[in-house]
Amino acid sequence: MWRISIIDSSRYVIFDDHFGEFSIAAEVGMVDYVTVDVFTQTVFGGNPLAVIPDARSIPEGRLQLIAREFNYSETAFVYPPDDPAHTARVRIFTPTDEIPFAGHPNVGTAFVLGRSDDVFGKPIASEMVFEEKAGLVRIDLLRDGGDVVGARVLAPQRLELGQEVEGQVVANCVGLAAGDIATAAHAPRIVSVGLPIVVAELANLEALAAARPNADAFAQAGARYWHSGDRFSTYLYVRTGNGVENLRARMFAPLSNIPEDPATGSAAAALGAFLGSLDLESESTIRVTITQGVEMGRPSRIEVDVEKRGGQVERVSIAGYCVPVMRGHLRHT
Repeated sequence: MWRISIIDSSRYVIFDDHFGEFSIAAEVGMVDYVTVDVFTQTVFGGNPLAVIPDARSIPEGRLQLIAREFNYSETAFVYPPDDPAHTARVRIFTPTDEIPFAGHPNVGTAFVLGRSDDVFGKPIASEMVFEEKAGLVRIDLLRDGGDVVGARVLAPQRLELGQEVEGQVVANCVGLAAGDIATAAHAPRIVSVGLPIVVAELANLEALAAARPNADAFAQAGARYWHSGDRFSTYLYVRTGNGVENLRARMFAPLSNIPEDPATGSAAAALGAFLGSLDLESESTIRVTITQGVEMGRPSRIEVDVEKRGGQVERVSIAGYCVPVMRGHLRHT
């Protein structure tokens, strides 16, 4: 196990269970990075994430270039919070643009910071608050015998329902027939708890396995349904039991340079909240377990908890485990 203690923007202390404690004086134009696999307990499973624990020295124009260099679905950049009562300010970039919220970057960033001795000189607390473009994101660290092993993230916004999307449009985007789109429970629809996505139920696992993204069809769908067509993305799922408690899913976002994502926390949260809203019970608590990334060889497990009160979804959270993979130094100038 290793821990990072941030002294200032150019000096860090790293404690490694094998090598002991050592200090790093970063060169000008160099920062440390950490990568973790999120929503898994196995290295090379789940969704990889790059975290820059102290991004203060990085010029604004380099952030997108760094995210493109890693080429993960997201890269997280950490800054001191604007409000000292909060843990940190976090900015999230895909390879193509900055986004207001995403699930696995919050889980992974909390995991990385939670294993540090402090964050910008403040001790680590079991509860964290990140300042993000979508709002305040509240996080509880998950521990096993005192060790931080993951995190639970509360979605920053309530469920927002957008327009329905024609089944044929979704089918065209992923190379399926219209009959592969199941509509008995709901039509495909744009939903969000911080980052919009189209959710669609498929008829069976065979259809889910056969799905292949078509970037041209995504662009056409985005021009029709999206205020900015470059973010049109789909989250396809199949029920693997009688209810909504166990699902298999795949996520495609080729217009954001993410042909397929192995674990998508924001989409899982939005889907869980949406399915909760369809529940006839006015008062309920639902746990949905979503398995994703199987077809990519990166199996992931996302736990979604949905609380419904007075007929409305009041709270949705996602949780998952993480494993550390790499750490190193990044030159940005």
